[in-house]
Amino acid sequence: MSIHQVVKTISAVLVAGVLLGGCSNLDNREQRTLSGGALGAGVGAAAGALTGGSWLAGGLIGGAAGAAIGAFTSENEVKVNP
Repeated sequence: MSIHQVVKTISAVLVAGVLLGGCSNLDNREQRTLSGGALGAGVGAAAGALTGGSWLAGGLIGGAAGAAIGAFTSENEVKVNP
């Protein structure tokens, strides 16, 4: 493994840790928006790829739709804790 690959790997791990650490103080609405966007992007990318379309466009559209649905969902519509 070359030094450039080691540096890239370490950098990726550090960036991922910082990004995930930034999600620790989110309120419920922000958490719903983030998780809705992530789920929507995954489903949209998969749907785009499976239908022969663009997985990138599907991911972008699905992510935007999921984030919007998560943001506009009220506390009464979602039961977060069992």
